[in-house]
Amino acid sequence: MTHRFKAGLFALALAFSSPAHAAEKLTVLLDWFTNPDHAPIIVAKTNGFFEAEGLDVELIEPADPSMPPKLVAAGQGDIAISYQPTLHAQIDEGLPVKWIGTLVETPLNSLIVLEDGPIQKLEDLKGKKIGFSVSGFEDAMLGQMLKSVGLSVTDVELINVNFALSPSLMSGQVDAVIGAYRNFELTQIEIEGKKGRAYFPEENGVPIFDELIYVVHKDKTDDPRYAKFLAAVEAATVYLTNHPEEAWKAFIGAYPSLDDELNSRAWYDTLPRFAKRPAALDEGRYQRFAEFMAANELISKVVPIEIYAQEIR
Repeated sequence: MTHRFKAGLFALALAFSSPAHAAEKLTVLLDWFTNPDHAPIIVAKTNGFFEAEGLDVELIEPADPSMPPKLVAAGQGDIAISYQPTLHAQIDEGLPVKWIGTLVETPLNSLIVLEDGPIQKLEDLKGKKIGFSVSGFEDAMLGQMLKSVGLSVTDVELINVNFALSPSLMSGQVDAVIGAYRNFELTQIEIEGKKGRAYFPEENGVPIFDELIYVVHKDKTDDPRYAKFLAAVEAATVYLTNHPEEAWKAFIGAYPSLDDELNSRAWYDTLPRFAKRPAALDEGRYQRFAEFMAANELISKVVPIEIYAQEIR
């Protein structure tokens, strides 16, 4: 056997014995601790949708929920989960980020009262106490909701309850809370033995907006990993829509500490709200909401959509 033939056999054997091409690593910074709002991403990871696209995705919970877009802007992460109102504000501040997709395509934010409390319609808020966690957008949202019934923020008393929205409402510290998530706080109140009622901003004067979105550095939207990521998320969203129970079992298998009534009910309450076409951009929605933000002086001006959003094809 010649040396050339031996070398050829060795190369062929080496080729067949070599491991498959390594998956491309991708870092996703969550907006908060892992919860059912992240179901498509978790399902994509636990059920192999990312792997099928050749991705090795690392999910990171932030120590500070305000940091993920800033970290992506600084090159310390690939994708950040953020909020549409936050995106408009950060673009106005000059942060170099862009939208590339949507996770939750309807608002989750709401104003919540106790069903047997003094607020039976929005007009009843006059002279009442309203708890909030974060000023800025929530103030503007509340202001628009009050305006829709002929009131203003000067007609109510705002109280910062930090993140104790449900406890402050149930204890009677406040008569209503703004910024409560309809898929969590309503259930939490019911589990505690009371009944809540939600008033939805998009039904009371506030333009509809995407609750959770994916943002990346504005100069990296052509990264081929992002198209693969969104394809995997879309496939996972369809899967969990078709197989919610199996997807829930995979979710709690990965995060057993979340196997409780609150998260189980939130899982099913959130299912209809996930974007079935996460890579699709609704330009009209973003334009209308930017105009709302500008009218409420949350941003200085409305800029062209292509500055802050990019469909990945």
